[in-house]
Amino acid sequence: MSSTTDEPKKLTKKDLSADHPTWCPGCGDFAVLAAFFKVLEKLQIPHEKICTIAGIGCSSRFPYFVNSHGVHFIHGRALPLASGVSLSRPDLHVFAFGGDGDGYSIGGNHLDHAARKNINLTYVVMDNFVYGLTKKQTSPTSPEGFKSKTDPTGAIDRPINPMKKLVYGGASFVGRTHAAQVKHMMEMFERAIKHPGFSVVEVQSECVVFYPGIFDNANPRKGGEFEIIEEKKWDDTEEDKCRHDVTDENAAYELASLQYPGKFGVFYEADRPTKNQLEQQWIDASREKVGEKSSAEILADRFASMK
Repeated sequence: MSSTTDEPKKLTKKDLSADHPTWCPGCGDFAVLAAFFKVLEKLQIPHEKICTIAGIGCSSRFPYFVNSHGVHFIHGRALPLASGVSLSRPDLHVFAFGGDGDGYSIGGNHLDHAARKNINLTYVVMDNFVYGLTKKQTSPTSPEGFKSKTDPTGAIDRPINPMKKLVYGGASFVGRTHAAQVKHMMEMFERAIKHPGFSVVEVQSECVVFYPGIFDNANPRKGGEFEIIEEKKWDDTEEDKCRHDVTDENAAYELASLQYPGKFGVFYEADRPTKNQLEQQWIDASREKVGEKSSAEILADRFASMK
C-alpha cells in the first residue's frame, strides 16, 4: 500500500534554471546568478512565490535565466514595476536586478523613491563601472579619466557614490559585496532577502571585456584586499567599541566615504514600517467605512460617482 505525503517538493537549482546564461565568458554576473540560486535553494522559498524583474543591460537579463514569474522591462524602470508587484501581491518575494547604468542613471530617480518609501523587495545591482551591453560607454560609476566611446580622452565627470546614495536615500538595508567572493555574496543575499523592506545589495561584478581588472584591488586572488565590515556584537568589550553599528546612519555614511575600494558587508540595516504595511493599514481603515462591499462593488460605485 503506497503512502502519500503533503510535503512540498524541495526547490532545486534545476527547478530554478531557465535559459542558459549568455554573458561573455568570465563575466562576474555568472557568479551572481549562481549565488542567487544557492540562496533560494537554502531558504526554500516556494517556487510559485518568486518573481524576478529587471530593466535593460547585461545584468538585466536575469529574468531570462530564472524559471519564475518574471519581466524583462524597459530601461531604468524595473523598480516602479517591481514596486507595483510588491504592493499588489504582498505574498510574493519580489527581486529586481540591474546594473550601474540601469540603476543609477536612467533609473536613479526611481531608486530614490523606492528606497524612501521602503517598498518590500530586494534589489541587486551588478556594478561594473561601464555600460557593457552597448560596447563601452561611461557609466555613472566610471572613475574620472576612464576612456570610453563617449569619453575618448577620459571621463571628466565625478562618479556617484552608490553606497552614500543608498544610505541617505532611505534604503532600510544596504549591503555591498564582490562577485569573486561567492560565500560573502550569498551571506549578503540571504540577509537582504530576510530583511522586511527595501533591501539593496551592490555587487562589484567585473566586465572582463570592456573594463577588465577594475576590481582586482578588492580581490585577494589578484593581489587585492577584501576587507569585511566588523559589525558590533554588543558584548560590552573594548573591541566592540570599534565595530560598526549597522543601525547608525551616520556611521554607515562614513563607511561609504572610505577611499575606494573601501569595505564590504552590511553598511546599514533599519527596522521601520514598509510601504506595504502602511498601505494595507490605510486600505483596512477605508474598507471599514464601506461595510461588506466587494472590491468590484466599491470600484463600480466610484465610477458611477464620476459620471
